[in-house]
Amino acid sequence: MTILEENTKLEATPPWYIDFFGQDYLRIYSPFLSPERTRQEVEGIISLLDLPKGSRILDLCCGEGRHAIPLARHGYQVTGQDLSALFLAHAQQEAETHQLAIRWLHQDMRTIPFHKEFDAIINMFSSFGYLETDEANQLVLQQIAQALKPGGLFIMETIYQPRVIRNFTPHGIIRYPDNLIVLEERKLDLLQSRNDIHISLILPDGQRREYRQSMRIYTLTELVQMLQRASLTLQAAYGDLDGGPLTLDSRLVLVCKKDLYDQ
Repeated sequence: MTILEENTKLEATPPWYIDFFGQDYLRIYSPFLSPERTRQEVEGIISLLDLPKGSRILDLCCGEGRHAIPLARHGYQVTGQDLSALFLAHAQQEAETHQLAIRWLHQDMRTIPFHKEFDAIINMFSSFGYLETDEANQLVLQQIAQALKPGGLFIMETIYQPRVIRNFTPHGIIRYPDNLIVLEERKLDLLQSRNDIHISLILPDGQRREYRQSMRIYTLTELVQMLQRASLTLQAAYGDLDGGPLTLDSRLVLVCKKDLYDQ
């Protein structure tokens, strides 16, 4: 294979997040996302936002509606946006089961087709930092600011870089009750601040499927600077959605407000 052919092959490889968020993703993570955990997270979101019922909320990277649907049941006007058509189909079916009017949007997070529409935007479960460059991730924040009303709120819930570094191990294995085995081979690129993971699923029948994941793990300082460039001012930083303290071993929750003068 020539260098040109190799480069062409690399360019043709789709980003990891195109294939990763499907049925296998749900199979891997659903056991860790219990109804009780979701209930607590939604209660935390509502408390941190402190918005009246009827307020407009965008759940950016909403997945299968784990937060969007309960928020709608609490009386908010909810829009869910996600790149996974499969997740959105699951979310729509669940919303219809509960007779909830939720607007679902199949769209990349770099394009949020609204202007000063929302009282709040949420981005949960480490759904920021997927993209290949800092410029692309910055664009997401710009789009969030554009879609918020002046004074609107943005909550990001994500991994915290110190915790990732302190708890890093190069390998991991999980065996599920149904005999699914998930193997992870991890590489922490300290120069680029990216956590790269190769994931192997060994199914009970012996089939094997491979996925990859790559996330930019920002420091708190970097995130605050990026938010400021998008006219989003940090209001508070917590270690969880309950408002617990930020520590070296916690997750990271940022509550931000769109500048009032940013029209």
